[in-house]
Order: sequence, then C-alpha cells, then structure tokens
Amino acid sequence: MNIQIPEFEKVHVLVVGDVMLDRYWSGDTSRISPEAPIPVVHVRERDDRAGGAGNVALNIRALGAKVTLMGMVGQDDNGDYLEKILESAGVRCIFQKTKIAPTITKLRVMSRHQQLLRIDFEEEPVTFSPEKMIEDFKKQLAEVVDIVILSDYAKGMLKNPIPLIEAARAAKIPVLVDPKHPSFGYYHGATMITPNMKEFQAAVGAVKDLAELERKAYEQLEKHNLEALLVTRSENGMSLIQRGQKPVHIPTKAKEVFDVTGAGDTVIAVMAGAMAAGQQWARAMSLANMAAGISVAKIGAATVTVPELRRALHEEHLSGEGVVTEDYLKLIVQDAKAHGEVVVMTNGCFDLLHAGHVAYLEEAKELGNRLIVAVNDDDSVRRLKGSERPINNLEQRMAVLAGLKAVDWVVPFSEDTPARLIENILPDILVKGGDYQVPQVAGGEAVMKNGGNVKILLFKEGLSTSNIIKKMKGELS
Repeated sequence: MNIQIPEFEKVHVLVVGDVMLDRYWSGDTSRISPEAPIPVVHVRERDDRAGGAGNVALNIRALGAKVTLMGMVGQDDNGDYLEKILESAGVRCIFQKTKIAPTITKLRVMSRHQQLLRIDFEEEPVTFSPEKMIEDFKKQLAEVVDIVILSDYAKGMLKNPIPLIEAARAAKIPVLVDPKHPSFGYYHGATMITPNMKEFQAAVGAVKDLAELERKAYEQLEKHNLEALLVTRSENGMSLIQRGQKPVHIPTKAKEVFDVTGAGDTVIAVMAGAMAAGQQWARAMSLANMAAGISVAKIGAATVTVPELRRALHEEHLSGEGVVTEDYLKLIVQDAKAHGEVVVMTNGCFDLLHAGHVAYLEEAKELGNRLIVAVNDDDSVRRLKGSERPINNLEQRMAVLAGLKAVDWVVPFSEDTPARLIENILPDILVKGGDYQVPQVAGGEAVMKNGGNVKILLFKEGLSTSNIIKKMKGELS
C-alpha cells in the first residue's frame, strides 16, 4: 500500500519563532584577489528569501496549507521586505517590530553552487513584549488552528516557550518544536521535539548506536513529559521514538546533497502538516524524510511542493528493489512498515530456478505488499545439498531472483537456517514451502511473538531442482 499525500489544504498551522532574511549573491570566480588570498566573485544573481521560522512557514504554504507566522523584526527596510516576501506567498504575519535591533539578515556569497562566505547582520537577542506575544498567541489558538510549530533559532523570540506550550496543550492543540536549547526540559510538555543528531547528543550526551539512542530518547520522554522525539540523523535517516510505541528507524531518501540549509525546516513543516491532516506519525515521518531528500538537492533554504512529493513517491514505488545487505534490509523494512505495507519473507537455495519456484513466490507475494527472499550462500548450500551444489553461485542465484516481478528484495545468509536473519528483520508474514508444520519453521516463533503470522504453501508436484539435475544427468526418463 502506497503512502497517500495528506489533504494539506484543510490544515491551518501556527508557527512561532525567529525569523530572518536570507540573501544569496551568486556569480563566477576565476581569479584570486590581489589584496588578499581570497577568490573574487563577480556577482551576477541576487536572491532574497525568508529564513528561520519564515522558511518553515513557506514550506507549509508550499504544501497548500494555511499558515500564520508570529515573530520579531526590526523597524527597517529588511523587516518590511521580509514581511512582503512572506505575505506575497500567502503567509499571514503577526510581527512585533523593534527599533533597537535590525532584522536578522544573513548574506551568503556563492559560486558554482558552493558557499564561499556568510556574513551575518544581527544583534544579541533583544527584549520584546512576551506578554503581548502570549496574548496574540492565545488569540490565534482561539481561531481554527490545528497544530503549532515552535521554530527556535536561539535569537530571542522563544526565550520562554513553556507558557506557549501550556496554552496550546490546554487547548488540545499539538506542539512540535525544532530545538536549539541544549536541554529538552526547556520545552517541557511539548508533543514532539525534532532535534538533529548534534542537538540530540547536546541534550543527552554521546550516543554510540541505535540501542543507546532509543534508551536515552525514552528517558527524555518520561523526564520532560514529551509524547515523541523525531531525531534526524543526516545520511543515516530518521528515528521516531514515541511514548508507548516501538521505535521506528528509516533510511535517508537523499540521492544528491547540494545544501542542507533549511532541511530541518522542511522536516518539521511536512511532519506537522501531515500530523494535522490525520496521518499516522510514522507515515508522517516517512513523508517528511522524503521531503528532506528533495530539499537538500536544492540550493539554500528551499521549499518542497506536493507535486514534488507525488513524483518522489512514484519513483520510490518503481524503484527500491533488488539485492540488498542485511543492515540495509532492516532499514527499508522499517520504512515499508511505516508506509503501512505488509512485508512477507521466505527463504531457500533457489539453485536452478524453475516454474515451481516462480509460482510459489507469486503466491507468497499475494499475501502482502513486499516480498523478501533470503538465499543460502554457497557454503551453506554445500553443507545442505552436497559438494556438487550449488550449480549456480550466490550472485547468479540472487540476480535471477531479483529479476522476478514478485520479488522486491533479495538478501543472502550464511547459516544453515535463516532463523537469526528472520529474528533480526521480523517480517509480518513468514512463508515456507513444503510439508512443514508451523512450529518447525525456522524463525517462525520470533515472527509470531512479534504479532506476525507463519504460512505454509505447497510446492507443485514433480517440480524440484533435484529432479531437474537428475533429468540433466539422464537419471530420470
């Protein structure tokens, strides 16, 4: 079952946080300055965009959802220009304007899609009226707001987020936080916090593996009254740790990475929009992960549209099959389950593939959405079948299986039985062919304990690799 694009247009998101103006000056560079050992950039293009919480708001708007943005700017041309950029995109702005600090502006000098220099125009976090902000915030909650995002860039707008979180939760409105503070207690009571790996480790200490990440995340949920943590792990994908639920880890969808600027904004925007539209959290994470993969392939703080998501979902549906390693298989199985897909698994030597194998695999695939075939390596085939087997080596056997329409993923194993592999992958349905009884199926007990099923399918009579080999040797008429 493919994940569906939510009805974003029915959602209204309230974003509160630090807004800024992102400027990009781009051009060619072909010489070094005579004044200093630095490149000279001949600026040919200038591009101004909303950054920080403004980029979050634009990401939400690009999905077709309604969005209101609360933030602070200076009483200056850049503040007016930033507001104009946002409102022209359909973002409703509620800004406090200050005379004592400029609008935060970041100028990036680019050449050949590479950032050469960044210049920041900003003052230390300035004083503003938190009372007015809370008053404005509560007014927005009283309107048709489905979800709240707190976008913290440590610039001063979210010096004390607890009253905002408490007001939203009292109104039964979920609150998602993109954090910058090194303690998650700063956001006590939020529905979900979405740190990257660096931010997560700043809050909980060093993490050596996924097991430790899970343990420390669950501790944070209890300690700070959070419902979930969504940890973005760069090239390693994402992890959703939810109170009372098993953790879900999925691999990254990024194919090319040009610029990670704003990827976190895209993640929280899509996550919030999908959750508010009623999508299950694990599925919302998968969609956000896909959106992040699209975002990092663009230059600068970029937005992702619904057509881009549809195209990526379509491409994913057509791809993702083939021979995989056990570690990667575990990740993509978790991803498939997060999409609501039923994963079926079977195993065998599959030495000489014949019509009986094909019929069996097609029948197995009909039990679910994805079919994994685990294949004995050459040494284990020799131990099971004798020194003259296999006829075809492991790579050849896996390549043929991967070419079958019914098969999604092929993975090798070296033991005599696939029990350990099956216990690691934990498919929804484990299939075995022949006259086995369910208790005899390797790995079956672990699958059933995990809530899955074991199915026995009958092979077609007279069709077997051994018979084919005997016929080739002239032992059968």
